[in-house]
Amino acid sequence: MRLVTFWVRNLLIANVVMFLITMSAPGLADALVFVPALITRRPWTVVTYMFLHANITHILFNMLALYFFGSRVELRLGGRRFLALYFISGLMGALLSLFFTPRAAIVGASGAIFGVMLGYARYWPRDLVYIWGVFPVQARWMVIAMTVLSLYGGFGATRSMTAHFAHLGGFLGGFLYLLWADRHSPAKRFREQAGPTHISATSSDVERWSRISGQGLHPLNREELERLLQKIARGEAASLTPDERAFLDRLEAAQ
Repeated sequence: MRLVTFWVRNLLIANVVMFLITMSAPGLADALVFVPALITRRPWTVVTYMFLHANITHILFNMLALYFFGSRVELRLGGRRFLALYFISGLMGALLSLFFTPRAAIVGASGAIFGVMLGYARYWPRDLVYIWGVFPVQARWMVIAMTVLSLYGGFGATRSMTAHFAHLGGFLGGFLYLLWADRHSPAKRFREQAGPTHISATSSDVERWSRISGQGLHPLNREELERLLQKIARGEAASLTPDERAFLDRLEAAQ
């Protein structure tokens, strides 16, 4: 069973609760929807629009994407940075919509969730994602394909009700924030202060790490441990990044 992290669970709940409330009170939804041209009169809508959805299909697909991609990204970034990724992606979606579709009424968490999906593809680019539960595609190619489709939908001759520029803004906001976050991460500062970034793994390191047991670990941590142990078993211990080495050292010290 897939475990859901703290902020992913709270965002799922908030979106579902708001959907139920606004379905029974359409007037409230009208006050919270984002219309870019009205931003100076309704500035709160750049945030509230992320918690509105047009129909059951709309919220279903968005929440499934948040459920499947969000927890692993939150564990990778930490709760505070995960929330920043989520909201910055959503705000950038609103900003791009302001420039390109100023009179459109925009609702949905898609921009924010597209940023989360970009984070997943950035950190696990070769993970397989099953489209419709059937067609396997690597996460990086999924994001590239979605970007192309959004560009075509946004700039192509055919217009639809889909907020393509909110999607593109989500990818752009996610990309810029993750670029900033990686450059200002504690691990990067430590590496810069400590000196060389590549340290050869000794035989004793390999022996220590190989004894780590995944029993009792969070499923996502256990999955990452198994990936790194497979990497070591293939004789690729020397290619472990400082973050991967630190992850193994923390697990080894805790046992």
